[in-house]
Amino acid sequence: MKICVATILSIALLLGNSVKLRASVTGPVPSDGDGPASQECQQCCQGPAAIPGIPGLPGPVGPMGPYGQPGSKGDAGHQGEIGPIGPMGERGAPGNTGSKGDDVIGLPGKIGPKGLPGFVGGTGETGVKGQKGEPGETPDDSNQRVAFTVVRTSSSDESTSVDTRLPFQQTETLLPGTTFDLETGTFTCSVPGTYVFTFSVLKNSNSGSFHIHLVKNDHKVISTYGQSNQRGQLSGSAVLVLQRGDMVHVTMYGRAYGEPTHHYTSFSGFLLYPESIN
Repeated sequence: MKICVATILSIALLLGNSVKLRASVTGPVPSDGDGPASQECQQCCQGPAAIPGIPGLPGPVGPMGPYGQPGSKGDAGHQGEIGPIGPMGERGAPGNTGSKGDDVIGLPGKIGPKGLPGFVGGTGETGVKGQKGEPGETPDDSNQRVAFTVVRTSSSDESTSVDTRLPFQQTETLLPGTTFDLETGTFTCSVPGTYVFTFSVLKNSNSGSFHIHLVKNDHKVISTYGQSNQRGQLSGSAVLVLQRGDMVHVTMYGRAYGEPTHHYTSFSGFLLYPESIN
């Protein structure tokens, strides 16, 4: 209702102004000078100011315009320079003491440098050098006689190792200067030279295979073999060149037959001729 009244008043004011404007146009024409006509025109044209009309309602929103073209990409800025390093901060407070570690033995340290030589003590009077002694005499083994024969008097013995030495219980021949150990059955050379050795062993019939070795030091010189479940006399001989301290013995593997009254097992050796002395 208020809008309609305001609209009517605005139309009336517009019509009034239109009538006044028309009267001023149809009135006397003003002159170009300063005469009465010019003054009269100014008075009739300058009427009282009209009341401004009520503003009209806003029009409808227009359609959205087209999107503009995207702008060009700007230039990349330059990377700034690295600033100066700041001052070092204050030293922090010391941390708490850690727990004691396990006791570990360290590696040995490096060997230190060699010390200076000690001072040499005072020199006493130099003694008189003694006269050179006469050369000693080389023992003459040309007249030495070495020979032995040993036998077994025990019952049957058995060995499960090829390195078992055959022991003996009785000596039949043992010349002075001959070294023989009955318990280990070992002859030790005391006179260098060429020797002859022989052995003889009776194999037990109720046993497996049988092996006999004549050994010089740790070297098997000769060997003999007996088959299983067969009784037989196994023997052998060898000529050996021995130096002072060399040892000769017999080893067995298997079961040897023996009786206290019959010497079926024996071991003999003798010096054929001693080593020549130049």
